[in-house]
Formats: sequence, C-alpha cells, structure tokens
Amino acid sequence: MKNPLRRYLAILALCLPCLVSHAADAPASDGRAHFEAAAQTAMAAVQPGPRDIPLGEQGKLHLPAGYGFIPQAEASALLAAQGNHTGPGFHGLIVSDRLEGFLALEYEAAGYVKDEDAKEWDAAKLLDNLKEGTESANEERRKLGIPEFSVVGWVEAPNYDAATHRLVWSVITRRKDAPAGGDGVNYNTYVLGREGYFSMNLITGLAHIDQEKPAARELLAALEFNDGKRYADFNSSTDKVAEYGLAALVGGIAAKKLGLLASLGLFLAKFWKAGALAVVGLGAGVRKLLGKKDGA
Repeated sequence: MKNPLRRYLAILALCLPCLVSHAADAPASDGRAHFEAAAQTAMAAVQPGPRDIPLGEQGKLHLPAGYGFIPQAEASALLAAQGNHTGPGFHGLIVSDRLEGFLALEYEAAGYVKDEDAKEWDAAKLLDNLKEGTESANEERRKLGIPEFSVVGWVEAPNYDAATHRLVWSVITRRKDAPAGGDGVNYNTYVLGREGYFSMNLITGLAHIDQEKPAARELLAALEFNDGKRYADFNSSTDKVAEYGLAALVGGIAAKKLGLLASLGLFLAKFWKAGALAVVGLGAGVRKLLGKKDGA
C-alpha cells in the first residue's frame, strides 16, 4: 500500500479552508489546528491490510492488501474536523492508493429488509424518487448552512444479486452552487443481513469512477456477516422486519445520506495534489507510518 492515508489527508487539507470558512465564531486557524490534531491521530490508528476488521457482533471485513482502515473513533473525529458527522452505525473509513476518494463503512440495524420489490424495479422511477428525496433533504441543509445538492443521473442503475443479497447503485451528485465540471459520485454498495445491513459508500469524482468501481466491488465481496447474522438465518417468528423494503435503500433513506459526505467528492479531482500534505506537515509522518522512504 503506497500512501492511502496521505492521499485522503491531502484531500481534506485542501477542503478544510472551504469547510471552516462559514463558521463566523471559529477562526480558520482554530479549524486548521483541530483538523491537524485529528489527522495525526488518524494517521497513528490506520490499520493496513491484509487483515480481518471486526465489525461488532454482526460481521467482519476481510481487508485486502493495498487498503487501510481508519477505525470508528479516529475516523469520526477526522470527519467531524472538516464538517461531517457520523451516526451510531458508522464503523470507519477505508482508504487506498488505488482510490482518489475513500469509502465510509456503516451498519444499519433496521431489521430484516425484504427484497421482493427488486424484481419489479423501475430504474427511472427510482431515480425520480432519489431526486425528490434529495430536494427534501436540502431543506435541512439550508437550515444548517450546508451546501445543497442535486442528483444528476445514474452512473450505475440499481443492481441486486438475490443469491448474495448484495445491492449496488451509483449516482452523479452536483452541488448547486458549484461550477461545471465539479461533479462527484456516490458509489453505494450494500449487503443484507438478518438484523440489518452493511453499506459502503465510495465518495469520489466522476472522472475516476470507472477506475475505482472494481475496488468498491472487491471490498463489497470482502464484507461478510457472522454465523447466525446472515440473511438466510432470518426467523420470521422472532426477528424484526424492517419498516421499508429494498427500494428504500435507493430512495428516501439513501437521499438523506448523500449530504455532507458528497461534498468531498466535489473537491477530489479539482484540488488533489501530490504534495498537499505540506499544508499540515504530515507527509514525512505518513511515509514513516507506511514504511516508505522520502524518495518514494
């Protein structure tokens, strides 16, 4: 693994001035110091593959070589330092030199999600629902002073594999006040279980998605539930059934999650530079962490 955390921190280092500038009561220097402290902590906590990453009582991620995992506490602090906030099911971030972006790994204890509606999906209708849900979520973003987003169209229409209980779909997102050419991508992958589902959301730029799709699917295949927690282990007499079906993971439920994380996707291609960590002085530390020489 070359420098996945370096790449990720470079992105955040360049995004930080934009993300803290709207807070009148928080000087930029304070925001930068907060970010730098969180980045140092994350750098020390990154776990390089190959290794198994335990995901509570539900499952595990067989993290392949070439990827790094930032655990929940450090990843949450790092995201919070540049304006993103995570929920109780957030497990951490996956980074890699293969990715211009990163993946956010979460678990949602929604119950058993029935998948019958996947047989009758209408991709055009699902896209309309996602657009409408995103516009509804924009009302909350306006109240919070957060940039508003629109969904432009599919990168990959929803595809559900009933044998493995895996769902993949991807959309182009665009910040409403962004110039042309700044489109980002949310590449969403899910695997269903007995009591809920795992999701991995790849946040990247439109220019890179074709090269990064295989990595997202590789990581999805490396994610598994523990014995007794798999979709096939469902007991209809005792287990909770989710209040929504599979289509909701492409509609209203998903629209609420396209928000702050999507903002980073808009910065990737435009702002990433190989030497950006000079901004926060972390380049040498990351090289040392990953066993690289300064000339690498």
